[in-house]
Amino acid sequence: MKKNLICIECPKGCSLDVDIENCHVVKVTDAQCPKGEKYAVSEIEDPRRILTATVLTKGFPLKLLPARTDQPIPKARMQDAMKEIRKIKLTKCVKTGDVIVKNILRLGVNLIATRDLPMEKTN
Repeated sequence: MKKNLICIECPKGCSLDVDIENCHVVKVTDAQCPKGEKYAVSEIEDPRRILTATVLTKGFPLKLLPARTDQPIPKARMQDAMKEIRKIKLTKCVKTGDVIVKNILRLGVNLIATRDLPMEKTN
């Protein structure tokens, strides 16, 4: 089977032709840099993505805090990760980059805050 992919590893955006047999890449053509072949193999054999989401807060003016994984996770586990994230209610202040959930789904990946969640002062 043949598949065409657009490489996203560098700004060139190469159009890659990928030959696939039994869910494994056997040949990649038209890659203009070494990253293209590695990208094609990863995308076909083990596709991964950074997961971005929002986390509920409790007791803060900001009701949803944006967050993301600090590394890509398998696409097949995205829904499982979202189920875990929906269970979270932040009750303490965090800063951008702080870990909200360590080792989510035992994937060796952390969920981190992408915005500060400070207590807003009220007068």
